[in-house]
Amino acid sequence: MASVSLREIYKKYPGGVIAVSDFNIEIKDKEFIILVGPSGCGKSTTLRMIAGLEEISEGELYIGDRLVNDIAPKDRDIAMVFQNYALYPHMTVFENMAFGLKLRKVPKDEIARKVEEAARILDISHLLDRKPKALSGGQRQRVALGRAIVREPQVFLLDEPLSNLDAKLRAQMRTEISKLHKKLGTTFIYVTHDQTEAMTMGDRIVVMKDGYIQQVDSPTNLYQSPVNQFVAGFIGSPQMNFIDAKLLKIDGKYTVEFGTEDTKTSQAVKYYVEVPESKSDVEILEPLVDQEIVLGIRPECIHDEEMFLSSAKTGVIEATVEVTEMMGAETYLYLTCLDIPLTARVSPRSTARPQDTIKIAIDPNRIHIFDKETEKALVN
Repeated sequence: MASVSLREIYKKYPGGVIAVSDFNIEIKDKEFIILVGPSGCGKSTTLRMIAGLEEISEGELYIGDRLVNDIAPKDRDIAMVFQNYALYPHMTVFENMAFGLKLRKVPKDEIARKVEEAARILDISHLLDRKPKALSGGQRQRVALGRAIVREPQVFLLDEPLSNLDAKLRAQMRTEISKLHKKLGTTFIYVTHDQTEAMTMGDRIVVMKDGYIQQVDSPTNLYQSPVNQFVAGFIGSPQMNFIDAKLLKIDGKYTVEFGTEDTKTSQAVKYYVEVPESKSDVEILEPLVDQEIVLGIRPECIHDEEMFLSSAKTGVIEATVEVTEMMGAETYLYLTCLDIPLTARVSPRSTARPQDTIKIAIDPNRIHIFDKETEKALVN
């Protein structure tokens, strides 16, 4: 088992294209770390540099105590699971799983023992004589995982391994991979663009954008205390609502004001959300008084129930329902308030219907405030 250390890693391509910039992270032994971000953010390139499939332009990569920049992939003691499974179609499941061990001249009886043990862990013992074309997507993914397990590597690298599976199977395989990590006690580095996978599986998450690390933290901290607007919008589904607003000081209390001219009545309509004392850091907020800011509020912190509306002192606004989505355990309301699009995640008992004008309450204890220019989080 091993830790992985990336120190000031860069990946530069000919023509001045920089795919990864100043990537620094210490991954602990046995940690499950997830690289997440939109397409083209550099997460798969980073994984391929760890695997040795891409050359590192600058920086140092350590696996355990060993500098591996110039060490061939086969000698790094890692195993990689690809998005497309990469199985040999002419070989049986057993032969696919055993192939890497055969190349290493491992004795036959030891190969059989390792393959059968991995097949038992992954519940594919009954498939060992089949060819890949006779398997479902989920079964092929298990075979690809099995081929990695038999090598007993120090580090597992997984590059979007579930993206080819249907939604139900993806949810099931997420659980399976989490269990597998606990069972094997090995370092896992996992790449995905799916933030649900990231939130449910990782010990820590690395959020990337344009080749740069935006934030590295636990799923809970990323969700509750994003460092900037990008992380706040990327983590969480449906994503956080962002409202262009202004910070005022009214009767000695910091208050967020937003609103505009109502296009229907041509009258200026303003709404106010008082910043609670627990979030009122004078050093941060005082210089922003009378300045433009961005107010962030997650969909589950917008309420349409009477108990919230009746107790709210500020933050009650009127909005028009555009679309409702019944999700079973909850309902998503897609709203507009003075041409500002908002999403609310409410109780399935909600009676709101499209074209209704309803009152909703923003929970002031759950607001976020971002700098309009830098997009840095000021209040979480």
